[in-house]
Amino acid sequence: MWVADNWKDYEVVDCSNGEKLERWGEYHLIRPDPQVIWRTERTRREWSRPNGHYHRSSRGGGEWEFFQLPEQWQIRYGELVFWLKPFSFKHTGLFPEQAVNWDWCSEKIRQAGHPVKVLNLFAYTGGATLAAAKAGAAVTHVDASKGMVSWAKENAKSSGLEQAPIRYLVDDCVKFVEREIRRGNHYDAIIMDPPSYGRGPKGEIWKIEDAIYSFVELCSQLLTEKPLFFLINSYTTGLQPAVLSYLLSTLVGKRFGGKVTAGEIGLPVRESGLVLPCGASGRWEGERNDRQTKI
Repeated sequence: MWVADNWKDYEVVDCSNGEKLERWGEYHLIRPDPQVIWRTERTRREWSRPNGHYHRSSRGGGEWEFFQLPEQWQIRYGELVFWLKPFSFKHTGLFPEQAVNWDWCSEKIRQAGHPVKVLNLFAYTGGATLAAAKAGAAVTHVDASKGMVSWAKENAKSSGLEQAPIRYLVDDCVKFVEREIRRGNHYDAIIMDPPSYGRGPKGEIWKIEDAIYSFVELCSQLLTEKPLFFLINSYTTGLQPAVLSYLLSTLVGKRFGGKVTAGEIGLPVRESGLVLPCGASGRWEGERNDRQTKI
């Protein structure tokens, strides 16, 4: 398992009976988590005195209950600064477990020995975008939500990356990739964090089980002759690490060689000392080379 254990401003304090108690900076939130099927005693006082508690509804969805929580606040990861705010369906605007992938991508970029162009698809509020830009890459950030792209720009500004070579696009990711292929554009690295289900700006339907194979196949056409890496994240139950490994081996590894690894990603839990599983990632990495890429 790949564990995001370099955080200082975030931690999973405890988890029990379908919920996790988290510290986001100086504030504590309780949110539901379907992975937490165990029932342990809740001894931490923060369980009864959180700053925010998302209550799941038996009819689906849910709602927040707040206790002295600001409308928005910031936390840091290294030199990156992120705005947080609780919004619909329990989210805060950041997936802390992805920090383990940010670190991996950043290291690959710094070690490349040449300018790197990165394409970040379903890019959300820009965690991977900012990590890649901070490491020195030129990044194309694509998401179907105008609000998420605006949020990513604010995070970039807070992180001192307002002038970094980041191109922000509000677009349907599939249609964008198809246009990039027609334009003849190429990228050294691709990051994608596709949703299980979603809609594009014009109502385009995305269902991951039906679309992911053909989409990865499409994206592979955007890779340069000697690409650096290809990263896929998944929170969909059916897309286990072995499935992601098979996808990348079949669609990227057979063409470019290199190495494929896949595994669960997780967060350490302070109270138990164990790791909370938070999804899966598949990583393809090419062989190191000294090719120079024009940006």
